Amino acid sequence: MFEQCEWFNEPSTWSLDGDTLHVTTDPNTDFWRKTHYGFTRDSGHCFGGLMKNDFTAQVHVRGQFHALYDQAGLMVRIDESTWIKAGIEFTDGVSMMSSVLTVGQSDWAIGSAIAPTDGFWMRATVTQGVLRIQHSVDGKTWPLLRLAPFPSAPRYFVGPMCCTPERGGLNVAFSRFTAGVPLQTDLHDLS
Repeated sequence: MFEQCEWFNEPSTWSLDGDTLHVTTDPNTDFWRKTHYGFTRDSGHCFGGLMKNDFTAQVHVRGQFHALYDQAGLMVRIDESTWIKAGIEFTDGVSMMSSVLTVGQSDWAIGSAIAPTDGFWMRATVTQGVLRIQHSVDGKTWPLLRLAPFPSAPRYFVGPMCCTPERGGLNVAFSRFTAGVPLQTDLHDLS
């Protein structure tokens, strides 16, 4: 799928090796819109492709998260004020499952702490105005991270995302990125 992707905020340092995208974040990059802090930032890195219909996308992520707000995962974007990013975010001294849904303003939801030894998976499914975010540490079991209404659009920009609001230099490897027809599983089907 990477051969169909393009950069939104291309980082200074990145490479594509087969099905693995290596990224080093630029300093002070972020996706955030207004809530709590009052500012808007749209400078994070996303290597995505366009989906014109409902879809499921997933990617495997490996990184070295250790500074406040280091983050990497998956982004679904309609425009600068309508998007979601979901993945690991380093906060309060640990890596947490996290998602930020933005429809005009950003919210922030944190799940459980996660310490994957060999990376983790993120999955986003958009069908009929509903967004489902799932994660996995083994690529087999996919618990729900978030279920939310999400605006229908003629196209979505979808792909791996990373940013470092407090520094630069986070190294992330994204692999096995796919996007296609939406999964038709039950809400609590973990496969």
